Amino acid sequence: MDIPDRIIALQQAADAEHAKLAGLPDADHQIQWKHWYDAAVTVQAAVTEHAREAGLSRVELESAVKKAVRHPAPADG
Repeated sequence: MDIPDRIIALQQAADAEHAKLAGLPDADHQIQWKHWYDAAVTVQAAVTEHAREAGLSRVELESAVKKAVRHPAPADG
């Protein structure tokens, strides 16, 4: 499945915000959670829009995006 670089970048940003949650004290955790939530909402909107425009299953596209970001294929070479 061809995934736009923009959606890959948005998922990477959301994952990076989520990773920052680990070990934060409660007050900081709530603030960081909001940053992660906002990033997750942004990527979900982009996935939904692209799926609709390309005639793809949103669920399959979301799965492919997460797989591409979290389990990238080894580089050719």
